[in-house]
Amino acid sequence: MSNVTHETVGEHLERCGVSRRRFLEFVSGLMVAAPFGLGLTSALTTEAIAEEVEAAERVHVIWLHFQECTGCSETLLRTSQPGIADLILHLISLDYHETLMAASGDQAHQALEKAIQDNFGRYVLVVEGSIPKALGGVYVSIGEEKGIDMVKRVAASAAAVIAIGSCASWGGVQSTAPNPTDAVGIHEVLEDKTVVNLPGCPSNPYNLLATVLQFASGGGLPKLDEKGRPEFAYGRLIHEHC
Repeated sequence: MSNVTHETVGEHLERCGVSRRRFLEFVSGLMVAAPFGLGLTSALTTEAIAEEVEAAERVHVIWLHFQECTGCSETLLRTSQPGIADLILHLISLDYHETLMAASGDQAHQALEKAIQDNFGRYVLVVEGSIPKALGGVYVSIGEEKGIDMVKRVAASAAAVIAIGSCASWGGVQSTAPNPTDAVGIHEVLEDKTVVNLPGCPSNPYNLLATVLQFASGGGLPKLDEKGRPEFAYGRLIHEHC
């Protein structure tokens, strides 16, 4: 296994020359975007949140795609405060994402295997898209590996698993009758894993960010409802506060 140094968000920011002022501006935007899911402090002040975020270990993320339209990734690309550059370059390390990575083919496969090896048992797996089970899962293959086999293999050594979007959470439009591919949400093929469901078409990217930050800060996974959704994001309806 590779000898990998794991750094905190604060150490990474200092190494990259990010100013304290810029970071506090970033945290202010983060508090507006996702204040309830941070789970970091009872006093939601800019300084308090900044200290918690800086102390958190930078999370390594592997992002897998299956049956989907890439809409959740597209939404992530259009985030602001924090923007995608801050999200990928500073808060997390996005080690594998088929849409955003420069590598392709065998190089992409090698990047995935290296990401698993270097952060074995530590990385967060994010899954976008439903899993087809019909005919042994032949309807989705990445390289020479069936999607259902890949998600089981990569999830086995993940510290946390997040299903982003309605396709990954429930099966999405692919699972509607007659559902010829037998598409399902990933929790139906990862029965031995706790899966955090972030449904929506597309999902709110700040719910993902808040979940990852809480996990990175040592707060564990957020409290989930009976459908595996974080209560901070799905525990109430906007109509309840009209």
